[in-house]
Amino acid sequence: MNNSMISAMVSMSGIQQRLDLIADNMANMDTTGYKRKESSFEDTLTRVKEQSSEFKLDGRATPSGFNLGFGSQATTATLNFAQGSIVDTGNLTDLAIEGNGLFAIEAAGGVKGYTRAGDFHIQPNPVDSELSYLVTNQGHYVLNAEGDRIEVPSGSTLQIDRDGNIVATKGNEQTEIGALQLKSPLRPNALVQKDDNMFVLATGAVEDDILTDTWQLPENQQAHIRQGALEKSNVDLTKEMADMMQVQRAYQLAARALTSSETMMGLANNLRG
Repeated sequence: MNNSMISAMVSMSGIQQRLDLIADNMANMDTTGYKRKESSFEDTLTRVKEQSSEFKLDGRATPSGFNLGFGSQATTATLNFAQGSIVDTGNLTDLAIEGNGLFAIEAAGGVKGYTRAGDFHIQPNPVDSELSYLVTNQGHYVLNAEGDRIEVPSGSTLQIDRDGNIVATKGNEQTEIGALQLKSPLRPNALVQKDDNMFVLATGAVEDDILTDTWQLPENQQAHIRQGALEKSNVDLTKEMADMMQVQRAYQLAARALTSSETMMGLANNLRG
């Protein structure tokens, strides 16, 4: 198999992965708190091709060889944690994060996760009708600063300040519920995006090395809560469309190079001395 065919095949594989990321971004353009995925590329393999001895002339200042590559491949998909636009909803259980922060949640099986999507609601406790849970739109439990599920009196309304402190009001009675657990990522690349717009720690990662309580950061770096609002996706449809057209052209070029290489190999095989 010649170099041009290898290069075209490898490049097409990487470009296809890039197209998949763009499609994922566009599909989640209206997903609350969604963070745009970005990909990076690197050379698959390069080696120095030595030129013939005729090029090795006296006084030559540059090496006689030249770099021979075999295409590029997609290496990693990173998350762009830039702030999305915030839209007021008027719903008291809708929460938006202003700044670099994540809500801590408990998913199925007791798995701890993190999310930017603050479209919460109150779910009744099936065991105790007097209490309810604050949960995400997918039914995951929202955690408080101590790491426990947030319980609120059934039928109450919530008031949440910018620091995440929760007060439940039912009639003339007010109850302090505690505070939301709000984490700021120190190493966002160690977070893995899962279904339901949830992030988990990469395998082997330790939470204290990846995230910190936002209140432990300097004041100008802390994240805060805005009640009655939601953060929209940070996907820019115009940019995604432009990227998609550019990547499609690159894919077409690589496919044409592959076809040309195959045609030339067919011609070489049919030659008769």
